[in-house]
Amino acid sequence: MPPRLNKRQQRELEELGALNLAKASQSNDVVSDDEEPGPSHRGGGFMNLLTAQDSDDGEEEEEEEEKTVKRKSKKKKKKPPQAAPDAQSIKDSTKSTRTSTPVPPVKNEKKALKKARAKEKKAANDELDQVLAELSIQYPSSQKISQATSGKQSLTDLLSVSLQHLDGDAEMRRFFGSRVVTANRDQSSSRKKVAPVKSNLTRPQPTWWAAKGREGLSLRSFTDEEIDAKLKRHNWNPVQEKWWTVEYSKKYKSMTKAFMDTVLSGDPQGFWDLLGTLPWHADTLLQISEVYRHRDEHAQAVDFIDRALFTYERALIGAFPFTTGLNRLDFDHVENRPFFLAVHRQVADLQRRGCVRTSFEFARLLYSLDPWNDPHGSLLHLDFLAIKAGMSSWLVDVFDTFGERRVNNTVKPDARLDPSLLPGWAYSRALALKVSEDATKDKDHTKSTLALKEAALDFPSIVPLLADKLDVILPANIRAHRDFKIETDAHSLSASVGMLHLLSHLYVQRSFSLWKDHTEWLTSAITEAFTTLPTFLPVTERRNSFLAQYQNTNLRYSVYRHIMVLETSYKRLFSFIPRVVLEAKSLACDPLPPPTSVNQYDQDFFHGIDDLYSPRIRSRRQRANDERRLAQFNPDGAFRQQLQAFFDAHPHFAERFPGGILQFAQMAGQLPPDVLEDLMLVEAINAPGGVAPGAMPGGFGDMQAEMDAAEDVDANANVVNVNFVPAPVPGAVRPQAEGVRDVGGDEQGDEDTDEGEDDDEEEEYISPMPRVLRNILGRFWGRNAQAEESSSEDEAPPLDDTGVD
Repeated sequence: MPPRLNKRQQRELEELGALNLAKASQSNDVVSDDEEPGPSHRGGGFMNLLTAQDSDDGEEEEEEEEKTVKRKSKKKKKKPPQAAPDAQSIKDSTKSTRTSTPVPPVKNEKKALKKARAKEKKAANDELDQVLAELSIQYPSSQKISQATSGKQSLTDLLSVSLQHLDGDAEMRRFFGSRVVTANRDQSSSRKKVAPVKSNLTRPQPTWWAAKGREGLSLRSFTDEEIDAKLKRHNWNPVQEKWWTVEYSKKYKSMTKAFMDTVLSGDPQGFWDLLGTLPWHADTLLQISEVYRHRDEHAQAVDFIDRALFTYERALIGAFPFTTGLNRLDFDHVENRPFFLAVHRQVADLQRRGCVRTSFEFARLLYSLDPWNDPHGSLLHLDFLAIKAGMSSWLVDVFDTFGERRVNNTVKPDARLDPSLLPGWAYSRALALKVSEDATKDKDHTKSTLALKEAALDFPSIVPLLADKLDVILPANIRAHRDFKIETDAHSLSASVGMLHLLSHLYVQRSFSLWKDHTEWLTSAITEAFTTLPTFLPVTERRNSFLAQYQNTNLRYSVYRHIMVLETSYKRLFSFIPRVVLEAKSLACDPLPPPTSVNQYDQDFFHGIDDLYSPRIRSRRQRANDERRLAQFNPDGAFRQQLQAFFDAHPHFAERFPGGILQFAQMAGQLPPDVLEDLMLVEAINAPGGVAPGAMPGGFGDMQAEMDAAEDVDANANVVNVNFVPAPVPGAVRPQAEGVRDVGGDEQGDEDTDEGEDDDEEEEYISPMPRVLRNILGRFWGRNAQAEESSSEDEAPPLDDTGVD
């Protein structure tokens, strides 16, 4: 039986048979025994049949071809080659063709099908245009996204973030190869396999804690009243944009309160105890990152920055698409500031690792969160990173967009930050134009030279700093001019002028390496611009606008905050920061809160929030975990009860250890014995309510009652009952209670001992250490309280017959 042929092969055979029949009818040859003569067919009717079959079976042919490709890709066993069609098969096929019912010709079926599809497509486009028109009326800000003109991008497009360039590892693989990066990651991380977690800002690692939810962070948009209040605080004109803020849950606030207590205590170990309760607390993660950074353990520092970014990213998912450039995060709310800080530190670390393209993208993200205040000075990164990362055209577009708005008065001026007024951006624009001209091999540098001369006239303070860094020799008249004087501090300058010199130093320190290949062009342009120098250079419009802009305290604080976050690299620029700012109370978790802040971590913020580590509100599960870990630390149950009793009886002492009794037990083993002994005794003496007369320090019982019980003499044996007497401490003298006669003595004996008592009065009274404290201290350093007590009693002189020493 011949193999089954597909439809295409069948049509080819039918066509071959028809041609043979037509040839036979024309030549009137004798038909052989293997062939049967048949009626002749017109070519037109056969072609119409083929057309109809093509239109009906086209989709089936495509499906057949797809199946063939899939079979080849799965590498199945090869089928035996199909045998060539013999004469009998051709004969059978021609018979079926002759006997089949003729199909009516369909000449214009393809054209009709094309017209129908075009009509449907046009109707769908009309419906889509109608929907977009309705959305543009309801949401006018969304119309900016689709404004992609051929010449220039809109500001919204310039602020949008590229997700594919937020991966620092991908950029490092392009430089060093995937093998090097993968090998380094395998050595520094665990090989534990976990389910992949999607993240745009980070690359989650197997060593991270499990991500169960948003961990107490939520997002909400501003109401109209809140937007109006913000515009009034900052003296802004209304602009079409969306403002958001993060909110803390009650548990997250309690965690933040415990975090602040740990920060003020100065114990880095306490941060790890906090993470045991809430591992995704952003402030704690950033603080631990700083601890590692000060130890020069940068890999661990970066890991905890990534965790903090991941914490906030989960809160921003969905409602806050940070890639569009339309959404803003309010820096005045303290709940949002950890995210700003985490992104800023990520920008700095990516620069340290050489990932300039990724660093540029994170800096642009930081800028888009609040472009009107730029609270962490992202623009001071972007003027350098844009050229370094090959994004020169982006910098020129942003500069020209703001410049045209200011010059043409298309936007009413207000207190919003304008990048085209920054000195670093003016010089970077000129350099970007020069780089673009060199890239296109354009020998005409008129545009870039003109931009450089304008920048030098607007901000001459950068010229001598840049020349010194590049070892460029400037003409003597320029060096000697007063407007080219180098300032090293801002103590004798106004706030705005001091800010100008601060930004000049900052730009040159960060960007001078970009000018090394353009020193000749720089020298010639500066020499041409200042061939003749007046006594005072004219104050240009851009310089005046800059000085007026930085009268705003909020904008000056943004620059100060930028330098304070990067303190290790720019320590010498602190001389340009006012002393009142440097001396202000500021924490690493919230450096330099803005003057327009709505809230901060203070008593008002934590009002009504209980301390997460307070013994009275600690959950049963938390206390059970502490008891289990404490049992591993010390298996003696009786000792743990004594330690817990002392800890619960002294709440002020417990406040020093946010991690609870476990943290106290861990620290106690590391402190010197004398230090811990003094610490516990002082706390016991200064317990709430003070020390009552005759009472033991710290509320360990009534000392007078114990003394009365101790002096209860057995009349027959004349022996002191010492069952309630605490173990004596060498050098300690027990005070004589008023109205109580000495045991075993009489009045005559008292008179005989007056002289000795006078000498004893000169000695300082030392209260005996409570038995509980002695036991605790002995356990920590392996001392046996009972042995010490017995040894101290053995060293005491024996009593005489009268019971007196």
